[in-house]
Amino acid sequence: MAKTGNLYARIEPDVKEQAEEILSTLGISVSSAINMFYRQIIMQRGIPFSMTLPDMSRMTQAELDTELEKGYHDMLAGNVKPSAQVFDAIREGGHP
Repeated sequence: MAKTGNLYARIEPDVKEQAEEILSTLGISVSSAINMFYRQIIMQRGIPFSMTLPDMSRMTQAELDTELEKGYHDMLAGNVKPSAQVFDAIREGGHP
């Protein structure tokens, strides 16, 4: 058997549940799915899907409201960072 490494990640419970249900339907284990994702990262030499910011001018009012609501709930939950910290990280080329 090949050597393996452990991966620990924090996933939102509802996202985890929904993804695992789909993977189960497909007959794919979570470990296999993560392994496939990592292999695609290697083959693509980056994230294997497009990562873009949403074009807010194309969002419906309902979609915009949903996104604003998410941000509001993040703020209430304390999932915030001082703007100076975020901008410093961006200037340094890192991720806030």
